Amino acid sequence: MRIFNAIFVVSNSIQSDNMTKNDVLRRLRYTFNFGDDDMISIFELADVAVSRAQVSDWLKKDTDEQFRPIPDDQLAAFLNGLIISKRGKKDGPPMPIEKKLNNNMILRKLKIALNLKDHDMLDLMKLADFNLSKHELSAFFRNPKQSQYRECLDQVLRVFLQGLQKQERGENE
Repeated sequence: MRIFNAIFVVSNSIQSDNMTKNDVLRRLRYTFNFGDDDMISIFELADVAVSRAQVSDWLKKDTDEQFRPIPDDQLAAFLNGLIISKRGKKDGPPMPIEKKLNNNMILRKLKIALNLKDHDMLDLMKLADFNLSKHELSAFFRNPKQSQYRECLDQVLRVFLQGLQKQERGENE
């Protein structure tokens, strides 16, 4: 169990505030340079219609009067659409859209969408100056009922997204 303590020790360069679902959406938009039309199209791939105004309100700063928190099912739909846009549509019934999302589910969907292996994910975290073992990473993808399961904290998801941004855009935050 001691190996998981490293997950909770995060460098001072990582913000300590909570990461919202809107933060995830904003970071993905910036990382992949998605325009409004791209964002709407990704939602449509998951058979979810959203307006430009909704997307705009979800992407606004939290302090803006027009800011609206993105519901979990809408972010799940976006991530499902991202999977389809990056990997193609599978035969059979569409992916179910989760009503409740947590960081572990978000990380899993990004892993699938980007076709990442464990070593790829660890490399992305290293780009953001964060070291995690393969065992620590695999604990995020286990069944929550297993004793080895670990909750993916905001800091870990933030580090992953920072590493992804560095890889995709070749820059720092």
